Amino acid sequence: ATDGADPRSAAVTFVTTEHFVLQGARSATIAESNGRANMFLAAVSGGLVALGLVATASSLGSAFYGFALVLLPTLAFVGFVTFERALQSSIEDTEYARRIALLRGYYFGHAPEIAPYLLSVPPAERLLMQRVPGDRWQGYRTVAGMVAVITAVLAGSTAALAASLIFDHSPAAAAISGALVALPTMIAMIRYQDSTWERAATEPLRPGED
Repeated sequence: ATDGADPRSAAVTFVTTEHFVLQGARSATIAESNGRANMFLAAVSGGLVALGLVATASSLGSAFYGFALVLLPTLAFVGFVTFERALQSSIEDTEYARRIALLRGYYFGHAPEIAPYLLSVPPAERLLMQRVPGDRWQGYRTVAGMVAVITAVLAGSTAALAASLIFDHSPAAAAISGALVALPTMIAMIRYQDSTWERAATEPLRPGED
């Protein structure tokens, strides 16, 4: 609500500048998330190409298994790190969006005549997490979710390769070991992402805010 007085010019300048800065910060988080995902995918692509060349050169000999058991865990580790940072960036982006929603409340409060021209968000909804609503599969559609799936496959591939060596190249042992590692890893990462989003949604933007 407002008392009808026009806001001071300094306040308008501060608010619009803050809005511009927050928009820039959102762009930076999105660019970083996409950049990290692209680097991870490039590393996986290059690593798998190299693994294929080693497999051809060594005829699936000991050199192939040694190289794979170094490469795949390394790529999986890079995937875990990329997942965590992509998730952090998405949370940061949403926090900036929530702060922009606060500023929009200032705009509508002091200039209600602009409501027909801008998307008006009810006060009770301005501070909700501005995230695309979805079903239980929504977590797999995010950048972090995509990285989680690929990372889980890499972790499962590592387990399958190790089991193949231990159980005398048994396809059944490799398949079972890979599935027992890949599926729980993927589910755990997606659940971690969802719980992180839920915690972020309940955090107040301002000290003392419920």
